[in-house]
Amino acid sequence: MIKIREKGLQDYVKTWEEMKSFTENRNSDTPDELWTLEHNSVFTQGLSGKPKHLLKATKIPIVQSDRGGQITYHAPGQLIIYCLIDIKRLGIGIKKMVTIIEQSLIELLSSYDITAHTLKGAPGVYVNNSKIAALGLKVKQGRTYHGLSLNIDMDLSPYKSINPCGYSDLKVTKMCHLTNNTLRISDIQRELSEHLIHYITRTQN
Repeated sequence: MIKIREKGLQDYVKTWEEMKSFTENRNSDTPDELWTLEHNSVFTQGLSGKPKHLLKATKIPIVQSDRGGQITYHAPGQLIIYCLIDIKRLGIGIKKMVTIIEQSLIELLSSYDITAHTLKGAPGVYVNNSKIAALGLKVKQGRTYHGLSLNIDMDLSPYKSINPCGYSDLKVTKMCHLTNNTLRISDIQRELSEHLIHYITRTQN
């Protein structure tokens, strides 16, 4: 069983500390969890992040995170789902977990008449080569934390201050520019969580 926690608008650092605490204190019987939320405006830099990818100083805080990947941006209007999953218990590796996340995002977007795809060597999900969803995970003792971010109806202008995910020519997009469907983050977080649970459960079987 996978528990879903709907956490609303959260501070990045506070949530990061909660994820680390959950992961460090869980045991072999602890149920996996998905945390759905939004973050206040923040840039986060991954473990391999290079300072050169911050193109100019802004008033937006920058957090040096322990997830994989380079610099990205979070803000209200972007759905975050953190995946607190015991992949060792599932018997899968990190690459399989990334595939589960990407496939879940592609299916979710398809249900809103948005055709999405992946790019070789560049984790995440894209629409016409513009990034709509980023992902970054940390694995500790066979358990993941961090997860995915999906641009729904957020201000994209701060992305102009960075090389998103370390790519200087990478464009970003959001769902509200790509569909005529009504968008409610509460609906999307429920639907995407269902896709993730489906693929994770199928892996267990």
